[in-house]
Amino acid sequence: MPVTSQLLRGLPRAKVFASGLVPCQHNQSLFFPATHRRAPRQTSPILEKQQPSRSYQSSSVLCSYNLTPPQVNSILKANEYSFKVPEFDGKNVSSVLGFESNQLPANAPIEDRRSAATCLQTRGMLLGVFDGHAGCACAQALCERLFYYIAVSLLPHDTLCELEAAVEAGRPLSPILQWHKHPNDYFSREAQKLYFNSLRTYWQELIDLTSPGEIPETREALLNAFKRLDSDISLEAQVGDPNAFLHYWVLRVAFSGATACVAHIDGHDLFIANAGDARAVLGVQEEDGSFTAHTLSNDHSAQNESEVARIRSEHPPSERKTVIRQDRLLGLLMPFRAFGDVKFKWSIELQKRVLESGPDQLHENEHTKFIPPNYHTPPYLTAEPEITHHRLRPQDRFMVIGSDGLWETLHRQEVVRIVGEYLTGVHQCQPLKVGGYKVTLGQMQGLLEERKTRMSSAFEDQNSATHLMRHAVGNNEFGTVDHERLSKMLSLPEELARMYRDDITIIITQFNPHVIGAQRQEGQT
Repeated sequence: MPVTSQLLRGLPRAKVFASGLVPCQHNQSLFFPATHRRAPRQTSPILEKQQPSRSYQSSSVLCSYNLTPPQVNSILKANEYSFKVPEFDGKNVSSVLGFESNQLPANAPIEDRRSAATCLQTRGMLLGVFDGHAGCACAQALCERLFYYIAVSLLPHDTLCELEAAVEAGRPLSPILQWHKHPNDYFSREAQKLYFNSLRTYWQELIDLTSPGEIPETREALLNAFKRLDSDISLEAQVGDPNAFLHYWVLRVAFSGATACVAHIDGHDLFIANAGDARAVLGVQEEDGSFTAHTLSNDHSAQNESEVARIRSEHPPSERKTVIRQDRLLGLLMPFRAFGDVKFKWSIELQKRVLESGPDQLHENEHTKFIPPNYHTPPYLTAEPEITHHRLRPQDRFMVIGSDGLWETLHRQEVVRIVGEYLTGVHQCQPLKVGGYKVTLGQMQGLLEERKTRMSSAFEDQNSATHLMRHAVGNNEFGTVDHERLSKMLSLPEELARMYRDDITIIITQFNPHVIGAQRQEGQT
């Protein structure tokens, strides 16, 4: 079958119409964590990536297995993580109380990644979700590298000079990030020297471009970090490496792709840098105790009219009908901004030259050899982020950053309601709503009984991200978790799991309204 036909057989909601490079192998001999020994990954029946669906209708294919509640909990909680900001003298002086995160795979291995870290030489906390496609390599590189690029971009000129002087003198470097990682979130050991050398080249250039006493702006730092890391990913793939494994790795990173949604929180200043279709949403508590959603980022996809207009304006009128087809970039790629994905950025000549000099494994992969149709005026894709700033208020209680696997299953207002009710318990005080559905008295009684037991089931989840994930996978038409449905969705065989949903990654950050209120008052005075 021709390559084009093979690629276009992909399911309509898949992220990219192509098989990825050889999947990342979670092998202890290849990767190891910087701060933790990686725990054995829990075996999960949720595997391969195909088409996610917003509708979880029961059918014969869902009736294969039934998991017990403990088995469901074991799967849902396998990757949960929580962090509480330390207190000083019995007080939390940060605008962030802490965060909770979780991941649920649909692909094998999962193509999503997450990162969280505190900046040690500047102020602020960084949190990010990275959604990979055509393999997990690019998302893995982002979760290890992007925060370092942001942290370096935020450093004043004088601190950058001290950093370079320490390297020149062979002195130990003061850490610039404190990572908050789940034991399953690993670092790739073999690539650390390569990554450090690229980062050092970047801060050397920043030293030349800045002046003594100069302190960078956060918006500019985020923008520069995103663009520079994507440039380094591209350059490393072009140059290659004498080490055969590293050469293959940098090419895998470059030819796969990943979106990124990153938050930087410093006091009452919240910046979101987004490239792709992951999303950040703020949970705002109203005076009556209910919660409303405030969107902090825009999806870069065909549903965003300004993004469609941007792409069409960057290419000749003759390509107007081909640059976006079937709501995809060149008819293939769903997100319109992403890291890596050099097949949508490099010239055809450069792609051929790099592949000809690359390892044999690349020649065996159809995705890398395939040139997108109507490929005339590259680059078609950018990793430049759209950056938004929000000044936190006391009523801004939490923020949810999620990969598109979450937002495909739950509306943002529903997400905020579920999290807000979990954190406050206000759901017990609200009337039962069934929307436009016709329910019998027996069904109504069942719903009321289910709500009565919801408080005890809430204690089942000690992590708000896990609780939200339970709803994302197991919600029924009445907005409550159906254990039978949840069990069936989590026990789907690998060839079916990706047809019903995508990988899901969630980070929920809880804000400190007392500190934020005091900071706003100080700013006003």
